[in-house]
Amino acid sequence: MQQRPQRQPAAAPIPMAATPAEARKLAEGLMDVMSALLGLIERETELVRAGKIREAMAFEPKKSELTRRYVNVLTQLKGSHKYLSESAPELLTTLHRHHDVFRSMLQINLTVLATAHAVSESIVRGVNTEMQRRTIPNTYTAAGRRATPGPRNIAPLSVSRSL
Repeated sequence: MQQRPQRQPAAAPIPMAATPAEARKLAEGLMDVMSALLGLIERETELVRAGKIREAMAFEPKKSELTRRYVNVLTQLKGSHKYLSESAPELLTTLHRHHDVFRSMLQINLTVLATAHAVSESIVRGVNTEMQRRTIPNTYTAAGRRATPGPRNIAPLSVSRSL
């Protein structure tokens, strides 16, 4: 018995701007979602810098929703790029300028998050090394050097994230 491949439903066509009013509405939508996302990211960055990771994680659902809206508006903008470049080049230039500022602010946020990740990873590795050192027996080789422990002496560190 042969199975027929299931067809994927056709993707909905991307609405493109065809009038100056639609182009303006698209640009305003992008500016609104970038402003909202930027405000949220700035607040998240402040909390992470202050070490309040749990409070920063509470923004995740809202950040995901804004990111989804941002991608949708960017997709519409890409579909309307030709029209915008012909009929409203100044609007397109303004959007590029705002998007550059947006990207630089995102880069700051990503740097802060990467730093927090590296610090927390370093702490966990340090704790693990200390725990391993306490459980590994001190033995020496015939040459008088410290013997490296075998795999049976090394126990992994387990962390409870529910705390």
